[in-house]
Amino acid sequence: MRARLLSFSREPQTPDDTDSFRYIEDGALLIEGGLIRAMDDFDRIDPAEAEIIDHRPHLVMPGFIDTHLHFPQTQVIASWAAELLDWLNDYTFPEETRYADPELCAAMAKAFLDLLTAHGTTTAVAYASVHATSAESLFAEALARDMRLITGKVLMDRNAPDALRDTAQSGYDDSKSLIARWQGKGRLGYAITPRFAITSTPAQMEAAQALAQEHPDCHIQTHLSENHAEIALSCQLYPQATDYTDIYACYGLLRENSLLGHAIHLTDREIGALAETGAKPVFCPTSNLYLGSGLFNDAKLRAAGLTNAIASDIGGGTSYSMLQTLAEGYKVLQLQGQRLHPFRAFHWITRGNAVALGLADRIGTLEAGSEADLVVLDARATPAMALRMARARGLMDELFTLQVMGDDRAVVQTYIAGRAQKG
Repeated sequence: MRARLLSFSREPQTPDDTDSFRYIEDGALLIEGGLIRAMDDFDRIDPAEAEIIDHRPHLVMPGFIDTHLHFPQTQVIASWAAELLDWLNDYTFPEETRYADPELCAAMAKAFLDLLTAHGTTTAVAYASVHATSAESLFAEALARDMRLITGKVLMDRNAPDALRDTAQSGYDDSKSLIARWQGKGRLGYAITPRFAITSTPAQMEAAQALAQEHPDCHIQTHLSENHAEIALSCQLYPQATDYTDIYACYGLLRENSLLGHAIHLTDREIGALAETGAKPVFCPTSNLYLGSGLFNDAKLRAAGLTNAIASDIGGGTSYSMLQTLAEGYKVLQLQGQRLHPFRAFHWITRGNAVALGLADRIGTLEAGSEADLVVLDARATPAMALRMARARGLMDELFTLQVMGDDRAVVQTYIAGRAQKG
């Protein structure tokens, strides 16, 4: 593949930290067997009899990584509600009851992954519904595409409609079966998934703890401190806990491969507890703004030693595009006097999220040995972007144009394990 290439080797510390990435004006990627075999200047790679795919003048970088989104919420994006708990009860829970239907799950899994790849996302960490069939369908569709995906059946045995409740035992049994069937198969991983403290009894949290102890290689995903009403109800349901974060700590659910969606309203004690365990907060800017939940304090968490991921949070989130996620993330941080420069932004949705997932040795860069998940970007994709780019002063302006103005129209092509996904 011939194109301009961009790949990060570490997180850029400042806008001038150009040693943190490699940018090749006329570059080549040698791809074989779904892996990148070499990355270099085009005239330094001997393609031999390889097919040359020429994407000049476009920019190729690692595919985007989305670390928190909800498969069963695909058709409730843009549903009006007052705030988080209203949105869950009025739209999300009724919608998720439909995912008991295997035919619906199979059709929606295809549509869901089509939308992700159309927007340049090549790795996703998704919540399924409470139904095992929803996770089965999503895993099967990702396996057919050789796509890297982490998902899990949601555990929820209270404070939800009857059709959306499992039990502590059935949730454990279904999860065990799914782990045995899918964990480590192809490029798939399982996430132990108690939705959040409000929808799980202590007995179910104990079941999640058992799963976590039995499967340390599985990720854990849940929600934390998204909304003040959510925090108050969680603490009311678990009065023995010091605070919301302590609920998960009491059940052994905080560790290095734990992904905690939102993490907005944290006390200093909670931040320290997360830092001690290595758990990863996940910044979901479009949903935080849409539901009026609050502003994620990235700088404060980073200063405490935390590694923050970033995600779309479909369908509380309002766009499948990680470019649009960056645009809204920029605004959230700007409101707090924190500036998200474009080099750090694009590191975040590639290598940065790979680091948060513990997968930086496999995805998130264009280095030899990485899986060939790629996105091809055109910063002149729309007339407005083309006008802006006519005055661009270099790579930083190009990236910032993509960050602020880009969406799926800027995605020329997406490759999963070296195979093109867009027709």
